[in-house]
Amino acid sequence: MKERLVNSNEWIEFASTQECYPILKNTGNIDDFLMDDFEGMTLRLFNPQTKLWSIYWADSNTGTLDNPVVGSFTDGVGHFYSKGKHGELDVLWRFKWDASDPEHPVWSQAISTDNGQSWEWNWYMHFSRFVQ
Repeated sequence: MKERLVNSNEWIEFASTQECYPILKNTGNIDDFLMDDFEGMTLRLFNPQTKLWSIYWADSNTGTLDNPVVGSFTDGVGHFYSKGKHGELDVLWRFKWDASDPEHPVWSQAISTDNGQSWEWNWYMHFSRFVQ
């Protein structure tokens, strides 16, 4: 979505590449998200005691590691949540990973200003594997 929390219906579509690789004996992974004028990375860590994933994001715009969204998968779909900020607003962030089709997973992001009573879904990424 072009602008968040302004009742926008304007979407921006773009192509990017992402490379993901396992770390820490498969208890986590790191990916690089590359575009012409932007780079991001994700660090995902699985806690075997709590059975929860923590997903951290950093990008070339801020140079900082965001607070993690935390959650788990059930039947190939994961839901992850975090408290945070959007500008000056206190918000909840929600990530959804739908890996029910492992060859074409979908990631989506939502934001809530009312403690999760309603959500604005503002980013969808549709993944496909390719062979170089």
